[in-house]
Amino acid sequence: MSDEAERKMQFLFALRSRGVTDRAVLTAMEKIDRAAFIRHYFTDRAYEDTPLPIACGQTISQPSVVGLMTQALQVTSRDKVLEIGTGSGYQAAILSSLARRVYTIDRHRRLVTEAREVFERLGFVNITALIADGSRGLPDQAPFDRIVVTAAAEDPPGPLLAQLKIGGIMVLPVGQSDAVQSLIRVTRTEDGFDYDELRPVRFVPLVEGLGNEP
Repeated sequence: MSDEAERKMQFLFALRSRGVTDRAVLTAMEKIDRAAFIRHYFTDRAYEDTPLPIACGQTISQPSVVGLMTQALQVTSRDKVLEIGTGSGYQAAILSSLARRVYTIDRHRRLVTEAREVFERLGFVNITALIADGSRGLPDQAPFDRIVVTAAAEDPPGPLLAQLKIGGIMVLPVGQSDAVQSLIRVTRTEDGFDYDELRPVRFVPLVEGLGNEP
């Protein structure tokens, strides 16, 4: 067995051991190379189940958290998905393997530009990456079947709840500090919203407005 094959096997084993059991999610994460979304000397750590730094003071989430969030979304091939917080683009790439269409937005121009380059290079044609204020969502393309937020707010933002279809699912971290956060799943019903708490997590905060970089 080659070193790369062994690393990938260990990668998948780590995902399963941390609760990622959905076969479609595991297949997507096996197919999409996390190293393509990591720059500089951190690429050697791409198969580790750990968050890693990226540009603009942000991080690429640890793979098991990406897998658990994707699994909780219950994405189908008919779904239109909105991701808040493009970051490296890795989560959007996983989603693109499962959904009909993915819209991903980030407040940092550099992150969106770099993610677009990776999407184009790897041939992801069903992802649209935009520079926008994630706290406001993407009303021009609403409603969405699924919404995933990769930054923590104190409560689920009202504009995002409004952009979720009836029957739709949103997965996001909530909490008042980076030390006390919970990953929750929100399901929109005819009568309102149902909330399920999934697990403790740590994410960067959801910040309103656009980044300051040119």
